[in-house]
Formats: sequence, C-alpha cells, structure tokens
Amino acid sequence: MSAAPRLIVVPGLNDSPPAHWQSELQLRFPQAQRVVQHDWVTPDLDRWAARVASVLARGSGPCVAVAHSFGVLALLRHLRLDAASPVVAAMLVAPADPDKFGLAELLPQQRLALPHTLVLSSSDPWMRLSVGQRWAGRWGSAVVQMGDAGHINIASGHGRWAWAEHWVSQALQRQGDLEAAPAQASVTDLPARTLASPVLSRAACA
Repeated sequence: MSAAPRLIVVPGLNDSPPAHWQSELQLRFPQAQRVVQHDWVTPDLDRWAARVASVLARGSGPCVAVAHSFGVLALLRHLRLDAASPVVAAMLVAPADPDKFGLAELLPQQRLALPHTLVLSSSDPWMRLSVGQRWAGRWGSAVVQMGDAGHINIASGHGRWAWAEHWVSQALQRQGDLEAAPAQASVTDLPARTLASPVLSRAACA
C-alpha cells in the first residue's frame, strides 16, 4: 500500500511564528512536517536546502510543499539539486528576491517539473511584482496575484488563511487519488493550472 502524501512546511528567515498562516496550516494537517533550520538568521541557501532534503528523507511517499519567503528559495534549490525529490506539488508564497542575496544562479533556470502555484503581492518589500512575474515565466508557474498584500505574513494580516488550507487539501486529495490509481496518471503529468486559483484579492485570501 502506498504511503499517504505528506505536507512539508518550509518557513523563511526567522521562522514563521505561531500566528503565521504556515503554523496554522501545520496545526490543521496532522501529517505535516516542518523544516526547522539550525540557523534561522543566516541565509545560507545550500544549508537551508540540505535541511529540506533531510526532512523529506524522514518519510516515504510523495510530498506537497508549502514554502514562504527565503524558504521558497531553499525549496527551489533542493529541487534543482535533486531531480528525484519526492515533492510532487508546491505552493510558493511571496518568495524573497534571490538577487537580494546574490543567489539567482543557484535556482532552477527553466520550467519546473512539478505543478506549482506562485503567490505574489504587488506590495511585497522582498520582491517586486515584475520580478516575481519574470521568474514565473521562467518556471512555468501558475500565478495567484493577491494585490496589496505585503509579504503575506503576520504583518500584512495573514494568520489563518482559508485559501491556503483549501489549496493544500485539494493537492493532498489529488495526490492521494492518483496514488490509489497509479495507472491513470501522475501528479507531475497534470498541468500547473489544476493546482492554481483565479486572481484573488487580499480580502478574499485573509
């Protein structure tokens, strides 16, 4: 019998505090595993990516990843380094601009091999919307543009986030269905839009 799909939560610099939407997600999905960094302050991308790989290796079966800020870069670095990663779908929320850290060349430079949704804000201090859209074009991302939503964290009013919970539920259910009927398809064969959503306002996503 195939292992049930797991949720992997990948926070950014300084971790996601208890009221953060990522922490809320972890509470609502008992099978969730959190990537805990040894050093939450230093943006050492390869060490952060190694921690992602370490958490993924603790279990078996496919994983759905939800990453935020610098955690997005860590997840993407892991995916570039490990073509056999068990991550089969991802939600990438408010990524930090890799150019701020001189890390752009370490990230995937072409379409990602898994369906994923890139969630962007027009007022994110860590990445301009135009930069996010440029990366989205490179990665083949399904984009959700939240409007004036800041860095999509506690400071911008994003505690419990119903849309993210729905996204995760759908992704886990879809992967579970595919595991139950593996001859039909693989989640990596699905177009990215199947795990996306229409453009959402900040109010709709709060």
